[in-house]
Amino acid sequence: MSKTTKKLCYIALLVAVYVLLSMTFTIKTGNLEITFKSLPVVVVALLFGPAAGGLTALLGEFLCQVMMYGLMPTTILWLLPPVVRGLVIGCAAKFFWKSGRLLESCPVTCYAVCLVGSFATSCVTTVCLWLDSLIYDYYSFAFVFGSALIRFGKDIVIVAIVTTIVIPLMKLLRRGGLVPALN
Repeated sequence: MSKTTKKLCYIALLVAVYVLLSMTFTIKTGNLEITFKSLPVVVVALLFGPAAGGLTALLGEFLCQVMMYGLMPTTILWLLPPVVRGLVIGCAAKFFWKSGRLLESCPVTCYAVCLVGSFATSCVTTVCLWLDSLIYDYYSFAFVFGSALIRFGKDIVIVAIVTTIVIPLMKLLRRGGLVPALN
């Protein structure tokens, strides 16, 4: 099997995991969502870089949006936040590859990069929520921006959990030869 085919298979598998986590292991209250769907995006970004991380998030979120809300005028807006996470973490992973190291081999840096990716995702989510509220005429400053602090706090906890899972998972996958050792 070619390297490209294997890469596409990994991406497809992790898109499916993204959808599964989004549909079954998610708690939604208002505009606050507690989910671990970022896990497959982080894994793909660490494995294959920003393009694959962004693609995994894009396809996974598109499927979730269509299955939950249908195709809406603002669907494209809601695809952006998860893509940002894949791009940020993937770019950092690619930077590490160029120096001959793996991002997950530096745990403190990995946590910091995942936190930056989460912060960027939350900022883009807030902008998308603001635009969506203007388009559909439900804008309320408290609803859009008041919940941002809660979202940022929630994301810190989720990043800690996801990164704590991803670091040993990546080491295990690489050691077992299931994924490339270094791109």
